[in-house]
Amino acid sequence: MADRPRRAGPPADGGREGAGTAVLTRTRTRKPNLYRVLLLNDDYTPMEFVVHVLERFFQKDRAAATQIMMHVHQNGVGECGVFTYEVAETKVTLVMDLARKHMHPLQCVMEKK
Repeated sequence: MADRPRRAGPPADGGREGAGTAVLTRTRTRKPNLYRVLLLNDDYTPMEFVVHVLERFFQKDRAAATQIMMHVHQNGVGECGVFTYEVAETKVTLVMDLARKHMHPLQCVMEKK
């Protein structure tokens, strides 16, 4: 028979085996709400800047970024991705900060999916 590892110090149950109590709880987790991050069309932000934003902040390759940019240009709005609230909020802030830094009126918003 194999020896069980022993704990140093006095036993936690005061020397009585089986005297401990345990509380089992069941927790239910729910999926977090998701948010769509959208770019809005304007007449002044260069198309290449929009492609750059999509590549930099949304990890799109050149072809996907160009396709989304054209969708925004033709339809007025386009989805960049779907994220949890904190991630979506961060991406919107990063896009808006970069647009302001380069003095472009590009608008990026989020909406609950």
